[in-house]
Amino acid sequence: MAEKTNGSAMLENVDYHAVGMSATDPSLNPFMIAQRQLADAAKILKLDDATHEMLRWPIREMHAHLPVRMDNGKVKVFHAFRVQYNDARGPTKGGIRFHPDETIDTVRALAAWMTWKVAVVDIPLGGGKGGIVCDPLKMSLGELERLSRAYIRAFARLLGPEKDVPAPDVYTTPQIMAWMVDEYAVIQGQNQFGMITGKPLALGGSQGRGDATARGGVYVMREAAKKIKLDLAKATYAIQGSGNAGWFAAQIINDEIGGKVVAIGEIDGAVYNPEGLDVHKFHEHFTKTKSVKGFKGAEILPNSKDVLELKVDVVVPAALENQITKANAGRIKAKMILELANGPTTPEADEILFEKGVMVLPDFLANAGGVTVSYFEMVQNAYQYYWEPELVRKRLDMKMTDAFNAVYEMAQKHKVHNRLGAYLVSVHRVAEAMKLRGWV
Repeated sequence: MAEKTNGSAMLENVDYHAVGMSATDPSLNPFMIAQRQLADAAKILKLDDATHEMLRWPIREMHAHLPVRMDNGKVKVFHAFRVQYNDARGPTKGGIRFHPDETIDTVRALAAWMTWKVAVVDIPLGGGKGGIVCDPLKMSLGELERLSRAYIRAFARLLGPEKDVPAPDVYTTPQIMAWMVDEYAVIQGQNQFGMITGKPLALGGSQGRGDATARGGVYVMREAAKKIKLDLAKATYAIQGSGNAGWFAAQIINDEIGGKVVAIGEIDGAVYNPEGLDVHKFHEHFTKTKSVKGFKGAEILPNSKDVLELKVDVVVPAALENQITKANAGRIKAKMILELANGPTTPEADEILFEKGVMVLPDFLANAGGVTVSYFEMVQNAYQYYWEPELVRKRLDMKMTDAFNAVYEMAQKHKVHNRLGAYLVSVHRVAEAMKLRGWV
């Protein structure tokens, strides 16, 4: 396992290959996007060079190669990462992704965004992220369990409630978290349920964690709607992605707000009905078939990105990064974009949308509900007393409302878009902690 510390070259002089970054298509490299966004905030905040440089790179990152015996008896080696971006405000926190296209740059970017995410909702944590290059859809439960345990064995000395606390992310589940917390207990010789979050309730999980990302985003959307005088109950919605965040968003919008979800995009296309979808029937269909094809009562669109350009009030990107770019931002017709995915909008698209007057609710604000309830889970694990769902939601609502107001006021003060407003809030908080600790 190799351990790397923060770099020293400024962005324009970086030897990308030397630090494991790809120099191809820098406009879509997620970590380079994260660094560009930070640079905009650093300029307005007038950060000194040392502080800016510290914030541009992970404090530490670890790579491991995991040998796993597959069901056919052969051993396969998987590449794995854990990035601890900044722990000035507390232990690092961030999910573990299982994905065939995982890259270290993506993990670095997500760890950076998690640093800003926990700061914007003002919880005492830092940002981290992990990943394994694998295709979990082609693996058996036994193979997934052995892979999950191998990950914890490789990184156990770097994890723990006071060090770094993982959580579920793309293609990881409460069951995978259960295997991981058990492997950690075996290594430590004692239970430490607070070393990981997103666990099943029977192993110290929190009520309200399942829909927390979407619910937190809905709270932010509610506050933003007041600013632009949008009646959410009469609004139309298009959602890209029907995973955890996308599905719960559709469910809450449909069942609790009373809004009309007219489109949902997925990996092989999208379903669209301007009169409104039956979101529950679609969820049943997609869960069973893993495809939008064959769903009755809706038009089938060829690409999930098609939903982003529909004439609706609110677009909800809840899939992957780089979905709204300079190529399609000018065709966005929505009044509001609720980013439940990480990094769905590029900096060039941000400028176009800002000029168009679109209210963008940026990812590390809009999807911070998940990590906020994960923090609540850590708190409950620490003193072994668990909250009712109503209390979890009440406290989540308070956190998300306060965060939105801080971001909106900052953006209005500096006459910038909300993403930059969110960066200004977060980066100031992290930089202040670094200075108070004497790091810079």
